[in-house]
Amino acid sequence: MTTALHSPPRKRTNRLQEASLLEGPMLLLRSIRGFNSNRSLMWLACVPIAFLGLGLFNLSAHAADLPDLNAAFLANNLWLLIATILVIFMNAGFAMVEAGMCRQKNAVNILAKNLFVFALAVTAYWFVGYSIMYGDAVAAGWLFFSGLFFDPTVTPEIIGEAGLVPTVDFLFQAAFAGTAATIVSGLVAERVKFGEFVVFSLILTAVIYPVSGSWQWNGGWLSEAGFIDFAGSSIVHSVGAWAGLVGAMLLGPRIGKFVDGKAQAMPGHNMAIATLGALVLWIGWYGFNPGSQLAMDQWVPYVAVTTTLAAAGGAIGATVVSTLTSGKPDLTMIINGILAGLVSITAGCANLTMAGAWLAGLVGGVIVVFSVSALDSLGIDDPVGAFSVHGVCGIWGTLVIGLWGYDIQGSGAGLGLLTGGGIGQLWIQIIGCLAYAIWTVVTCWLAWSIIGGLFGGIRVSESEEIQGLDIGEHGMEAYPDFAASGN
Repeated sequence: MTTALHSPPRKRTNRLQEASLLEGPMLLLRSIRGFNSNRSLMWLACVPIAFLGLGLFNLSAHAADLPDLNAAFLANNLWLLIATILVIFMNAGFAMVEAGMCRQKNAVNILAKNLFVFALAVTAYWFVGYSIMYGDAVAAGWLFFSGLFFDPTVTPEIIGEAGLVPTVDFLFQAAFAGTAATIVSGLVAERVKFGEFVVFSLILTAVIYPVSGSWQWNGGWLSEAGFIDFAGSSIVHSVGAWAGLVGAMLLGPRIGKFVDGKAQAMPGHNMAIATLGALVLWIGWYGFNPGSQLAMDQWVPYVAVTTTLAAAGGAIGATVVSTLTSGKPDLTMIINGILAGLVSITAGCANLTMAGAWLAGLVGGVIVVFSVSALDSLGIDDPVGAFSVHGVCGIWGTLVIGLWGYDIQGSGAGLGLLTGGGIGQLWIQIIGCLAYAIWTVVTCWLAWSIIGGLFGGIRVSESEEIQGLDIGEHGMEAYPDFAASGN
């Protein structure tokens, strides 16, 4: 016979205030009616275990249905995930460039817009935007939709063909949607209401941008026509720029920007931050352009090289022209020249030779300097030169394919007017640029106007603008240890 060993009796704690960390949860549960017995508690403990078991069972069942993961599948998805992180990191660059080129009293507002809008953009794109952009055809070539949210299921076909899993693809595309919304921020900086800007960004990323993107990247009518925009000079950058331009025109210029019809300089408060932001954007662009290859293959480094050469050409072009026109090299123009070169190559990074990419960036850097002056002469206030960089150079980057583009990843044949391809491709590129301009201007004018009508305008009050949006919109300063200077 075996004698059972009994532990000495322990005093049960009856008061929650006296309970230990281990006893507290049990005592709290016992206080709930219906869970007074140990048996009830045992069954309660089984609930999360049951859910965990069910989840593991389903995961195992799905895993059993899928083939072994191959090297190409893993490489493609890993590369796109890395590219996605680089594109998301671009938001830091946009925030720094915009904040640095604007005045100190609006720095918090700019940073808050860039952070919060990206979060909202991802949410809106997840809710409906992705489905509109990559869903099933509703109106052939023009409108697509597959319901709310997206299906994350991984199929054997995806693995067998070394394709992208839906979640990775969504993340990459959502980062692009967020970029389009962020571009708008620069054009309306220093005078737009925070809440109204947020509402507009939701509309842009949920509907306006996805519809236009589907025309090319989901086999829409522009894709069928032969339009080329590899990584989004028009689809992302010009759409964001047109959306912002409409907002800037409806808002009007900042107080003091134009005196007697002449544009007045309103220098940014921190060029060090702006310069760092430009470098962050340059690095992030290696996710934007090479990532758009959507696979880890031999063409990824080629696209990275054309991207680099275009950025270098843009910096050189802007520096030379700004020096010739103003007598001294302008740092803001060097920054915008780099970004202009990057935007100029985004559409054609897979369709231009290395020399052609550098030349495209060089021309983009020259264009951006004159574009900034042209907008000033038209009375349009663009605090950071966003329309010149993303809009004008976005159009140029799209058109250059029709001038000296090649089918580099295919037959190698010339596509452009100057490379033996005739005028056909250039004409298609022109149609695409016009389509994106018309669609974005009309829809965004309606969106901005309706928002302004519903919420009593989209511009802050005069006193709030003079004081600075940091205090008026957020109740804080970017540099509280320094005396307010009004700059």
